[in-house]
Amino acid sequence: MGKKRRVGIWMYQNGGGDRIEKRMVKMLKDRGIEPITGLNLRDAYVKGGHIRCHGINMEKLDLFFSYNAGEQTQYQMYLYKALNRMIPCINNYDSFELTEDKFQTSYLLRNNGVSTPDFRLCHRDDSKRLKKFIRSWKQMVYKPTDGWGGVGLTKIDNEATLDTLLPFLNQMDLRFFYVEKFIDYDRTDYRVDIVDGKYVGCYGRKAGGTDWRTNITSGGSVFLREPEEEVVDLAKKAVKIVGLEIAGVDIIYDRKKKEYLVLEINGIPAFATPEQEKLGLDFNDKKIEMIVDMIDRKSAAKR
Repeated sequence: MGKKRRVGIWMYQNGGGDRIEKRMVKMLKDRGIEPITGLNLRDAYVKGGHIRCHGINMEKLDLFFSYNAGEQTQYQMYLYKALNRMIPCINNYDSFELTEDKFQTSYLLRNNGVSTPDFRLCHRDDSKRLKKFIRSWKQMVYKPTDGWGGVGLTKIDNEATLDTLLPFLNQMDLRFFYVEKFIDYDRTDYRVDIVDGKYVGCYGRKAGGTDWRTNITSGGSVFLREPEEEVVDLAKKAVKIVGLEIAGVDIIYDRKKKEYLVLEINGIPAFATPEQEKLGLDFNDKKIEMIVDMIDRKSAAKR
């Protein structure tokens, strides 16, 4: 028999993530794969051409599974990029880095036939052009290109609001501004989970109170929602274009244009929390099995 495969794991622990990790670990062990958990690249260092983390030579692993959105740092991403050149990583670094940038993602999707909200990118000193955009659109949304969870999203309704916002953005030393046209939608979205190119599950999110953001961290709430075939096909197409192995695609319906739009693609879509499972979100078992299948296949391919 050959040497047992070893797979490194860095998994978020809050919101039931620790329970998900334990189930994945058991399933991998049942397949004769040795999972090594807690490999947070924050604790890694490089010596003699090797990335070492908690005594593990990371290049000797058969695969690294990175699944923690809330604790990513530039240092971790830097090592993640290097490691991806040596061993299979899920998600692969290039696609993950792409989808961390909202402009790069929207730009690629639009140029490959996927509808997204209309967007603009301009230099931070080009305030005249920004004002031209707001006059044309009436309403727009400023988005940090690398933000998540709704953090930093700012709705701009008029030039006065833009004038108030610009000094604060300039203080953040941003080199450019990314803005999207505000879409007339019903304050709900679809979150469609895709693993290995296949549909896993879907749920809806609804903005809370008078807010327009559906993100849970911004006060949104989850509800059961069955997607139309068109929504699933759109999500699959978007994920295939960006190249992620695991993705959560946020889709809204533009009531003015009467079409579905891809709002964002998340490279680390959360599993259903224990509370959400009680509501009826029942895709965790399927998602875990599909991820384990993929880890098994891709780690074996390295041998």
